[in-house]
Amino acid sequence: MILAILLPAFVAAALAVGYVYLEERRAQEKSVHEAVRAFALLVDNELETSEATLRALANSPSLAKGDLAEFYRHAQSLAPSRDTAIVLYDLNARQLLNTRAPLGSALPAQRFSNIGELMKQHGADRTLVSDLYAAPLGSRYDYVIQVPVRRDGRITHFLSLSSNASSMQDLLERQGFPDQWQAVIVDRGGHIIARLQEAEKFRGRLVRDAVLRKFAAMPDGMVSATNLAGIPMHGYFSTVPDSGWRVMVTIPQEEMRRVPQRAAAFLAAIMALLLVLAVAVARWFGQRALAPIDYLARSAEELGQGREVAYAPQRVHEFDAVARRLAEASGKILRAQGELERRVAEAVADSERAQNALLRGQKLEALGRLTGGIAHEFNNLLQTLTTALQMASLTATQPRVQSLLDTCKRTVGRAAALTTRLGSFGRVQDAKLLTVDPCEQVRNSVQLMRGVLRQDIDLQVSCAADAWPVTVDPLQFDLALLNLAINARDAMPSGGRLAIDVRNVALETTAERAGGECVRVRLADSGAGMPPEVLARALDPFFTTKAPGEGTGLGLPQAYAFATQSQGHLALASSVGAGTTVDIFLPRSRQALSPTAAAKDGVLPRAAGRVLFVEDDPLVREAVLPGLEESGFDVVVAASGDEALAMIEGGLDADVVFSDVVMPGRVSGIDLAAILHERRPGLPVVLATGYTDQRAVVPGVQVLAKPYEIGQLIELLGSLARANT
Repeated sequence: MILAILLPAFVAAALAVGYVYLEERRAQEKSVHEAVRAFALLVDNELETSEATLRALANSPSLAKGDLAEFYRHAQSLAPSRDTAIVLYDLNARQLLNTRAPLGSALPAQRFSNIGELMKQHGADRTLVSDLYAAPLGSRYDYVIQVPVRRDGRITHFLSLSSNASSMQDLLERQGFPDQWQAVIVDRGGHIIARLQEAEKFRGRLVRDAVLRKFAAMPDGMVSATNLAGIPMHGYFSTVPDSGWRVMVTIPQEEMRRVPQRAAAFLAAIMALLLVLAVAVARWFGQRALAPIDYLARSAEELGQGREVAYAPQRVHEFDAVARRLAEASGKILRAQGELERRVAEAVADSERAQNALLRGQKLEALGRLTGGIAHEFNNLLQTLTTALQMASLTATQPRVQSLLDTCKRTVGRAAALTTRLGSFGRVQDAKLLTVDPCEQVRNSVQLMRGVLRQDIDLQVSCAADAWPVTVDPLQFDLALLNLAINARDAMPSGGRLAIDVRNVALETTAERAGGECVRVRLADSGAGMPPEVLARALDPFFTTKAPGEGTGLGLPQAYAFATQSQGHLALASSVGAGTTVDIFLPRSRQALSPTAAAKDGVLPRAAGRVLFVEDDPLVREAVLPGLEESGFDVVVAASGDEALAMIEGGLDADVVFSDVVMPGRVSGIDLAAILHERRPGLPVVLATGYTDQRAVVPGVQVLAKPYEIGQLIELLGSLARANT
């Protein structure tokens, strides 16, 4: 067994040592390559900084005006150091000024750098960086960066910055290369600009021919050669972008071999030690294997029976690892079972909440259908009364009769408000939807709420100035606020505080509600609060804790129905002794605020055109028809949608169609509008509704809610008829 372990282990160790040596060598070469590329970018960045200075000077107003004295002072102030010279040339390469010489003094008549050759090779309309040269002013090695100066799209001058090569020496020394490494910056011709060690001795000298050949062959790479000091080196070089210079880092070959050799030797020592330990452990393990195996068998049996396994060290690494995993697995299984039970409980609770929400929705739907049907019939009756009273008011001359008519109108108005409350639990009626300012709506409702609150209740209202508009039924909004205020009043028999807060919020989408931008209307009271069992049923229709005759159990359900009808939702929070908070979230509307209704002057407006009037209720027809005819319309009456469709198909020429929504027969008002939109696309349609579960989604169709003002109807039909003629 020992031989079976040792022989493969020795082979594996030898392969591992060789692999580590090669990998360390590759990693070291890659690291040096990356360092050289990074250093090349630093040199390029240093050159770009000088170029930016020249670009700023090229746009100098003094240069544009030709004020060389002012430009000379400006250039001296921007020169990075005393060793830097900023020179202005004309297009003939003649120096106009040089910051190293006083303004007006004699200047060299020729260039000493190779900028001229570079201009011929690459063009004069770009930034150029010269190679190393001996400057005539200062007797030292410099390099030049030149940029063209343009005026009105033409090159008028050349601006150059001559810097001492020692500036690159400073950059080189800041890199912190190891002492054994050598780093150099070389120009295009292979002349040394800066050198990490003995820079002054080697500046301006050419690198080895072998290095020059490598430079000519590739922009980045490695070269093995003897440096100028006669030391065998591995060199890694990279090209500086734009300038064509090279940076090179050389490392003694002995140094390159030392690091991987050291890592390989360290690994070999570890492997040898591990092999010795493996032999010892193998002998000991062979003697102690039976007891841990028996322990693992018992642990596996306990795990299979679902019991928690207690970990007991066996003093053998492999057995201990398995025993530990068995103990951890048993703990995870038990925790998973507990988590599963918790999730099942949560799922049951979620299911119960969903079931309660479904039942609540079904109750509200049933209640809405019942009250909606009643509202529809009442609205037809109220439409007849409203129109008849309006027509009677136009002809009444006796004050006593006019007073009685006004009393009847107010009574009809109260009846209309009652039918609005009947429709609280049904689907929201499109004709009653308005886009309103929620703060303004709340402020208008405060007077209603103050009328139901006692003097010992402090009503506080806070509205954000930037509250978004919302599209709601304003009457249902007022009714919801009023119902919530009444509930808060009843929860504070000894007085307290009712706070209303309106502000914008952004909600995340959850399984129970949609997210997005909403306006939150919060009503928080300091009342007695609700226990959990009451809170769970608080939104159920007709559920109330009040004594018989003191409450209907429809306050909170109406507010909940209003929020749902408005495409929002209602959140209810309460605890005993801490009060109740009701949050109504209404989606942000992107529409403009709805205009307010204009006051009527008591005179029927004049109109013209042919109206197809479709209404199944004879009382409504008898009341509305005289008003339409008296205003000037030529009215054709149909008692159903089927009859109206037959008239249109028979060739009836109408300027506008005015139809009820809910009618007997196969064709409702909405169906009629859809058919006319397809067959007579230019014919305008107005629908009137007392209550309906259908939505008028036909483009261009306008909807009036019953009971409507006869004057409002005539103005709408007249405008549509005029637009159609």
